[in-house]
Amino acid sequence: MFLATDLDGTFLGGNRAQRHRLYRRIADDSSITLAFVTGRGYEAVIPLLNDPMIPNPDFLICDVGGTVISGATKSPLMPLQSDIESGWCGVQKIVAEIKNYPQITRQDVPQQRRCSFHCSPENFAALKPKLEQLAAKLDCDLIYSADLYLDFLPAGVNKGSTLRRLMEQEGIDPDSCLVAGDTFNDYAMLAEGFSAVCVGQSEQKLLDATKELPNVYHAKMPGAGGI
Repeated sequence: MFLATDLDGTFLGGNRAQRHRLYRRIADDSSITLAFVTGRGYEAVIPLLNDPMIPNPDFLICDVGGTVISGATKSPLMPLQSDIESGWCGVQKIVAEIKNYPQITRQDVPQQRRCSFHCSPENFAALKPKLEQLAAKLDCDLIYSADLYLDFLPAGVNKGSTLRRLMEQEGIDPDSCLVAGDTFNDYAMLAEGFSAVCVGQSEQKLLDATKELPNVYHAKMPGAGGI
């Protein structure tokens, strides 16, 4: 089994007993391959890798799909990482353009191959056409999730596309895969057609977008309990 899971609100969510049960199951079953697929930058994931309670992942997809790391070597997974890098316009071009919109604020978090901001739902609704035009101009994709997080990514790059390409590169059987998430930046991963779960307390936008997808199960329990 290949478990590809978001972190915050998903793998790290649920109560202590639910997390312990899931983590023990993974640690005790050598047939399970684990990938963390997260919006966090790699630097923000490192503390989890030093936590003895959390299983070590075989792969890490960070920056909403912009960064791919081997769990064994902690190095970028090539050639996939270089392919993603080649399509990135760079942070400075995006930041220079967003200065024209003072109602959007930069996220102060480590990140690579993405540029992330905070934006209220009201401001996003008002600015959406202009932001989409800007993203197209810079050859970027735009993702808005959790009524707060606004991400610019290289065109065609998201959690789902990077996960699919990782599996192809590593020869992982798609039928062995279970993906799990809880916010709209997980949608691309859940919509890839793999067996999938929206854990309990998922963002309503994600639940609405996946309710007709036959491969997606909507769990009742949150976080690790839902997985």
